[in-house]
Amino acid sequence: MKSHKKKRKLEVVVISDVHLGTYGCHAKELLHYLKSINPKTIILNGDIIDVWQFSKRYWPKAHMKVIKYIIGWISEGKEIYYITGNHDEMLRKFVDFEMGSFSIKNKVVLELDGKKAWFFHGDVFDVTMKHSKWLAKLGAKGYDLLILINKAVNNISEFFGKGKISLSKKIKDSVKSAIKFINNFEETATNIAIQNKFDYVICGHIHQPVIKDVVTNEGKVKYLNSGDWIENLTTLEYNYKQWSLYKYDDAHYKKEEPLDDVIEDDDLVEKSAKEIFGEMVTEFNFMN
Repeated sequence: MKSHKKKRKLEVVVISDVHLGTYGCHAKELLHYLKSINPKTIILNGDIIDVWQFSKRYWPKAHMKVIKYIIGWISEGKEIYYITGNHDEMLRKFVDFEMGSFSIKNKVVLELDGKKAWFFHGDVFDVTMKHSKWLAKLGAKGYDLLILINKAVNNISEFFGKGKISLSKKIKDSVKSAIKFINNFEETATNIAIQNKFDYVICGHIHQPVIKDVVTNEGKVKYLNSGDWIENLTTLEYNYKQWSLYKYDDAHYKKEEPLDDVIEDDDLVEKSAKEIFGEMVTEFNFMN
């Protein structure tokens, strides 16, 4: 199997909204990316495992390989924070759990080169999540169906030599209410960050990758969102006192290491949530 000749060293990498266990998750591409970097600190900023969707018993081998790779980082002693999100909220009962360099948190505050960075998923600002969780879950299932339809459309599009499109992204970008929600989300996050004297506020949840400076009458802050691995395939990277937004480049990675070499066998594996977490625990114990 081929491997990357040189891994990029990073001080911090922020990954969110992977949604392992769903049809839309780009696990192979994520594994490509993980193999190309050597971070000191990893922030898993919520919705890494999509517990809401476990009822479908959908768990391809590629998804498990992502988990195993992260467990490998834990065994190496890399600092890893798993921040809970709404799709993996069952982990909130284990907040402050620590195992070596790995810990589960609801939020994390780090000092980066003398500046304070506030990390959290962001679903706390979602009114739908607070008051109508059943509606949010229904929306998640509808979103998953849209991803399946999108895959079929892209297969046809590629057959005729056209590029891929994201139906859900186009819908979000064109619907005024969605734009308003995103703007309100960013405004709330930045206002609280400014009031608490943070230099950076880093979120996930809304699948909108961005880095921007926000200035108000009360102060200023840099707002960052790591995006997702469903539509945008993005992460945030911190190195040499600078934040950057990384977007996965499929063409580049295929030259370095074809996807088929990353995941040799991607047969569908049907397992329950209990079986999956059991495998994760076994894998961690084996590597230690």
